[in-house]
Amino acid sequence: QVQLVESGGELVQAGGSLRLSCAASGRAFTNYAMGWFRQAPGKEREFVAAISWSGGSTYYADSVKGRFTISRDNVKNTVYLQMYSLKPEDTAVYYCAAERSHLPVRSELKYLEVWGQGTLVTVSS
Repeated sequence: QVQLVESGGELVQAGGSLRLSCAASGRAFTNYAMGWFRQAPGKEREFVAAISWSGGSTYYADSVKGRFTISRDNVKNTVYLQMYSLKPEDTAVYYCAAERSHLPVRSELKYLEVWGQGTLVTVSS
């Protein structure tokens, strides 16, 4: 099983960009599809983006489609979330998570086995 550590969250102005990273420990990284989720203050956690074990397929929530890009580097055991055109409503704690799967991703991940501790993104207006 992998362990996940997110980084890259910070305060950014609306319209700005930010890249989050999620580093995985262990040698089983390619056994997992990876996802990003977020939880805004007072709201439930929601799905943001997912990427298959190989990086060959991705899936996004409608709210971030066209603004966010998920990618992974299986040599560095890291998954990224590049965020552009940030809005105040993107303010949240962002979590990465892993789901054991070798299938393409065609929907949000629902059988997450491992979660990171989260990194805070604050978008000021």
